[in-house]
Amino acid sequence: MSTPHIRISKLGQHIDQNVTIKGWLYNKRSSGKLQFLQVRDGSGIVQCVIFKGDVPEDLFKEASGLTQETSIIITGLVKQDDRSSLGVEIGVTDLEVVHQPKEDYPISPKDHGVAFLLDHRHLWLRSKRQNAILKIRSRLIQAIRRFFDDQDFVCLDAPIFTPNACEGTSNLFETQYFDDKAYLSQSGQLYMEAGAMAFGKVYCFGPTFRAEKSKTRRHLTEFWMIEPEVAFMDLDGDIQLAEEFLAFVVADILKHQKAELEILERDLSTLENTTQKGFVRLQYDDAIKQLHELGSDIKWGDDFGAQDETILTENFDRPIVVHRFPKVFKAFYMKEDPQNDQLSMSMDILAPEGYGEIIGGGARETSLDILERKIKDHELPRDAFDWYMDLRKYGSVPHAGFGLGLERLVAWVCGLHHVRETIPFPRMMERLKP
Repeated sequence: MSTPHIRISKLGQHIDQNVTIKGWLYNKRSSGKLQFLQVRDGSGIVQCVIFKGDVPEDLFKEASGLTQETSIIITGLVKQDDRSSLGVEIGVTDLEVVHQPKEDYPISPKDHGVAFLLDHRHLWLRSKRQNAILKIRSRLIQAIRRFFDDQDFVCLDAPIFTPNACEGTSNLFETQYFDDKAYLSQSGQLYMEAGAMAFGKVYCFGPTFRAEKSKTRRHLTEFWMIEPEVAFMDLDGDIQLAEEFLAFVVADILKHQKAELEILERDLSTLENTTQKGFVRLQYDDAIKQLHELGSDIKWGDDFGAQDETILTENFDRPIVVHRFPKVFKAFYMKEDPQNDQLSMSMDILAPEGYGEIIGGGARETSLDILERKIKDHELPRDAFDWYMDLRKYGSVPHAGFGLGLERLVAWVCGLHHVRETIPFPRMMERLKP
């Protein structure tokens, strides 16, 4: 009778049982009649011990010649081992080599430059650190969907090809669409506004593209956005939704991915504060005053730069919400503040520890006349927005929403310096492969 194939992460449920694992050699060492193989299968890493007296001589000899990333199938007895992070090790009784590399594995334990690692991203994914980051990303995606699904949101898919820009054409990838011109989507928000008028509460979750000639640690040219939109919601409701959402997904990671956070040596204090304390809220005017007191030379009417966001959040141990930005640098669809027509009913959520904006949103303009004027002021093609203007002709209601870039969220949760590690295959100005 064959032994069951068990994933390494589940070995703790099979102590004193014979099992089979299938994976790759992560590392190894030997000591006389003992060989210690570190084997990974994507779910975890386990130590497999080969005692010369327990296996045929040719098997022991074959094991001694295995190289890093050899794919193998191991059968053996699961033994309790309190020294292991898994709490178990395997006493090997049989080993089958599936494939042994003919060359040395290019990513060795020594330090490598970032360019080299990105050139070998397809192999770098196998490292313990990258494995942890992308497992956290995967869990965040689950938590994001569960948050909105549990609150009766309908998930709608926004198109990738669009005839119009959401916020101007200067940072869009243009492409030929048969006999017409199209753009790769920079946001699904306009389509979610249409969805909100049909379903009340909707969200989209998909790839977006920005042709920004930026090489900062916060920017990718291709990234994933979560964009909810809710009918009959104002700015205060939008802020509350965003706070609840962020607290929920962070709490989920703290509950389910502690092991991965430990691998990344992440300080958990600001993450824990995000789930336990209310967010700090500042109007733009007050934020500008604080920035001046902290030494920034930003002028009223300027948007925050990365340095301003960092300075502003240094004195806080959790995310902060800045709202009512000047309308001059906000998108045409953002609602004007009824108390001050120089301001917009907008908000940004800034993560602490220098990570800056992770959420941006606000209430949308509902007046057809004001939208007509803004489209003209922004020099946007009126005919591309005919369908969007219909939303203000037939049952227009107050509505609001926000967008969150998944990669920035992953970077903050994991404590990463650069967003290039937050997505399996990053796309940046200078990188289109692998």
